[in-house]
Amino acid sequence: MVKQYAGIIWIALAAFGVYIMVRQAEIEFDQNPALDTRIFWYTIIPIFTPIMFGLGLFGYYCLKGEYGQSKV
Repeated sequence: MVKQYAGIIWIALAAFGVYIMVRQAEIEFDQNPALDTRIFWYTIIPIFTPIMFGLGLFGYYCLKGEYGQSKV
């Protein structure tokens, strides 16, 4: 039961992480529209978005109960 609640937290954390990255990129683009800022964020977002997707997928499997007791 606790693992299923943790799954909800992981999914929310993954979505929030992507939101924070994109929002921070927008803020920095407004403050400093230099090319090096854009290159940094155009590199960071594609690298960390799949990591956040994996975190959300982990949370989904926790929510489904896939990490319960093993019956081996």
